Amino acid sequence: MVSPELLRRYPFFSGLEDSHLKAIAMLTQEASSEKGKVIFEGDQPASILYFLIEGSVELHYIVVDKHNPQFRKDFYVGEINPGEPFGISAMIEPFCYTATAIASNPCRILQIEAGGLRSLCEEESGAAAVLMRQIARAVMTRLHETRVQLAAARA
Repeated sequence: MVSPELLRRYPFFSGLEDSHLKAIAMLTQEASSEKGKVIFEGDQPASILYFLIEGSVELHYIVVDKHNPQFRKDFYVGEINPGEPFGISAMIEPFCYTATAIASNPCRILQIEAGGLRSLCEEESGAAAVLMRQIARAVMTRLHETRVQLAAARA
């Protein structure tokens, strides 16, 4: 568990009622990650929503040839900065990470148990509205960044 006051510091959690912040704090653990550590891999079940407090995390999309698993191609798709969520697939069906997250610097991370967070959202529509609006904002930001990279690659 973390302090609800820690969550209150970040705009991602703004708009939530005190009772919602307390409930989320009960589902949250603080963790650290060394530079180069894989935090989660793409195509794995997504059971944790992550939130970056310090450091930076790179997102990579890794393509593996199904006929030749030795052939892998790694595409850098974005960077997570302090105050941003990642692993947001934990809140969106089918609850499977779509990228690989790698600590590009030593990190302090919040790990929010996604099953409990989804249950909170089912019970509390106000919390669901705030959280899903923030998650949608993160999704749209990442989509825009990916489009910019695609356009640059084709130029």
